[in-house]
Amino acid sequence: MTVVGPFGLSVRDQALEADVQAGLTAVEEGLLEATKSEVPFITEAAQHLVRAGGKRFRPLLVMLSARFGDPYAPGIVPSAVVVELTHLATLYHDDVMDEAEVRRGVASANTRWGNSVAVLTGDFLFARASHILADLGPEAVRVQAEAFERLVTGQILETAGPQDGRDPVDHYLDVLGGKTGSLVAVSCRFGAMMSGADETVVDVLTQYGERLGVAFQLADDVLDIASDSHESGKTPGTDLREGIATLPVLRLRERAARLGLAEDLALCELLDSDLTDDARHAEALRLLRAHPALGQARRDTVRYAEEARAALAPLPDGPAKAALVELCDAVVHRAG
Repeated sequence: MTVVGPFGLSVRDQALEADVQAGLTAVEEGLLEATKSEVPFITEAAQHLVRAGGKRFRPLLVMLSARFGDPYAPGIVPSAVVVELTHLATLYHDDVMDEAEVRRGVASANTRWGNSVAVLTGDFLFARASHILADLGPEAVRVQAEAFERLVTGQILETAGPQDGRDPVDHYLDVLGGKTGSLVAVSCRFGAMMSGADETVVDVLTQYGERLGVAFQLADDVLDIASDSHESGKTPGTDLREGIATLPVLRLRERAARLGLAEDLALCELLDSDLTDDARHAEALRLLRAHPALGQARRDTVRYAEEARAALAPLPDGPAKAALVELCDAVVHRAG
């Protein structure tokens, strides 16, 4: 048994492992090439998060999805570079919006160079992704444009908040479908599409990616509360400190409104206070870690991961399908 990709995904087929590793190595080279500029400062800023590492979750999904067609087709590696560049660009922008200080264990670009440089660097990465995309054909451009529209819409909906009468949990899950699910779905779609897989297979893998992407983000929500050392390099409780209501907090508020228990209402009041205070922040984390809302958020994560697994049922059995199934298990494992 060997290990490749995020979460220690184990690949038991040597040929598949070798091909995936080779593909990810080519993607890494493509990322470094795509982030080069004639201006050294732009190169430094654009490669800041590339060199900081990362799970390369989306490129891995491109590689695995390509196994259902011709895995050596010429568009596979470039499309993987496109989705990762797009993802990286959103991180630069997200860190500005969230005023984040750390990303992947290093100082965020906005902390190091200021908000203007961080935003413009994200724009630079989008431009480079578009340049690569143009060589992949009009259908690839259309697919990416639709996904990017959904991604931005999800971000706007998150900023605007739910409309009056809308269930906050449903609203949040819609936000995640746009912000995270859309690009993960495109990763699977590109892999299958570029490999020449049958359209039915492309659709199956797209649905799988959509659900897996939401499960992946929900697992991050749980980890932000439950973990002592967050895999993304962010400090535990970062979302809490910034006042971002992720699923565990939304489940708490839902329960407080439904049952009216004094301890739930008190915890909601604490979460609404100034959590930049270290003592309050630590107390909020401690109470949330022991609260049933965290267990409910875990169950929500498992539900989406199981839906992703179920979506794979029409695909033929084999090493690639087994690896995709194992990714569902790995996401659930991350959430505890």
